[in-house]
Amino acid sequence: MVPGQGAGTSGPSEGYQKSEVAIVRDRQSCIPLTRTLNDGDVVVLLTPVVPPMQQEARDDRDPFEPLGRALAERHPWIRHVPYTSRNGITSTHVGFIKRAKAVIFVISGLPIFGQPSQIEMAEIARSIGGQRPQIVVACRSVQDLGLLEADSPTILEVPDYSSSQLRVAAALLFGDAAPPDTNVGDVEMIVETPRFWPPQVWDSTRNDVGPVQELWNQCLPDQFRLDKFGLQSLLQRDGYAMHFIVQAPESREIVGFCATYTTFVDQAGERLIGSLAMILVKPYYRKRGIGLSLYEHALRQLQRIRGVDRIQLGSTFPRLLYGIPAESASVEWFERRGWQMDCQGPGRGQEVCDLLLKMDDWPSGYSAVSSGLNFRQATFDDFNPIIDFVEKESSRKDNMGWYDQYTNVAQDGRFSDIILGLHGSTIIATAMIYTPSDGSPAAQNLPWARTVGADVGGVTCICITDDELVMTNSKDTVMIGLLDACVTVLKRQGMNQLFLDAIKGGHDGFLSIGKRSLYRWLDQMLTRSIIRISQMGTISGLVAEGVSHSPVTGSATITPPAYA
Repeated sequence: MVPGQGAGTSGPSEGYQKSEVAIVRDRQSCIPLTRTLNDGDVVVLLTPVVPPMQQEARDDRDPFEPLGRALAERHPWIRHVPYTSRNGITSTHVGFIKRAKAVIFVISGLPIFGQPSQIEMAEIARSIGGQRPQIVVACRSVQDLGLLEADSPTILEVPDYSSSQLRVAAALLFGDAAPPDTNVGDVEMIVETPRFWPPQVWDSTRNDVGPVQELWNQCLPDQFRLDKFGLQSLLQRDGYAMHFIVQAPESREIVGFCATYTTFVDQAGERLIGSLAMILVKPYYRKRGIGLSLYEHALRQLQRIRGVDRIQLGSTFPRLLYGIPAESASVEWFERRGWQMDCQGPGRGQEVCDLLLKMDDWPSGYSAVSSGLNFRQATFDDFNPIIDFVEKESSRKDNMGWYDQYTNVAQDGRFSDIILGLHGSTIIATAMIYTPSDGSPAAQNLPWARTVGADVGGVTCICITDDELVMTNSKDTVMIGLLDACVTVLKRQGMNQLFLDAIKGGHDGFLSIGKRSLYRWLDQMLTRSIIRISQMGTISGLVAEGVSHSPVTGSATITPPAYA
């Protein structure tokens, strides 16, 4: 304990009835703390010396000891150091703050007349900590305390400092689920009424990618982190990409970002698919209308491009995210805007998986001789048959953008990156392989294999014919032979693991041979019939029938939703 009298406060207001533990703001993006902390990182917990709550008056413990214990259960390197109103922040506190990776500063209430403000002490501690994350835990309404006007970048509001509420606060700080009888809210989201935010064009060739990369890493889980070069290479697609940002009016900080692409469907060059690849909003600015402003603007811009007859959520090539990540909270948001997620067909929320295989787990001894099949790397002479085959099969199965990928690989002269499956001289299957550092179009468009490791080779754009006249073997037999050839070639190139992307359904068989599901997406697309855009941004005539080319059997009209 730090000697000195208690940091007395006026206590909770009787009229204050709020019962939620809430993140008021998190400009540092440090909640949950697991995003910031590693084993051994010290967290300093600074708490005021105050009497216990009335209902816990018989307990002679420090009223904030339950908070310290609850935090230590999740991260053992907690250092609990109380402070007093008489001595304030002393050299003892300074020493602890300087050794800390993060600081949690607790404010119990308003100051008693004649005593210094705990908010002022929090500011002193933050100035000592420099760039270290500091979380202010306010045990009273932030409005009553005046914290919304203060410069504290991260604030957690707790109704009081009872043991039960402090344990909920500890759980929230580390991203754990709150107890079922406690609502965890977000006060920040109701501070400002949702409204329209004007999007601006963002040019990857002229604008610094740094702020967008920072926003990307703040908004996405750690497994989707990208460095600046990797992200810029994905965003820069001259003539095929349009990206938009929203900036905060005062600071001009980028608080929202939207990436879109267009891709040719076939070699005719007349039909395009539009990809609404990504919408990111800085956590502190969410639920203010920024995401919806970007969404509606991007949708209008894609619909104005001649030849675009389909729009998908996510992107195929380049791959940011294939679709909506499975179990994402965003699914309901898009459903309210007319996107169907009933899993009744392609483009309607069916699960798609990216899989990872250790090549040592691949069953050896496969032979295609008995089945009359032959698998090999392609050559220059195979170019025209490959392109014809891929165009036909990808169109039949609505595999968007695959034709472009095979064309790009062939135009680069990388024919050996294509693995063929043949029955006699007839192509019945194709796949493309790549390694993280080979500089191929596939490696540039698909970043996730290299984020797993330098020894991870990829297989993508697997086409297997459905033509019964040439298919005398089962598709499973062809798939196993094709993957066996891919594994053999990639092993020769020094790869030890295999990244298999965008497997649509039926992936249980892969899991039985050693693959594990790495990423799971929801496949989602709208086919456009007649588009009419009013001045208010109403979108009508969107066919909600997945990617079917059959006559329209249903439609969905999307009206301008309220900004929420």
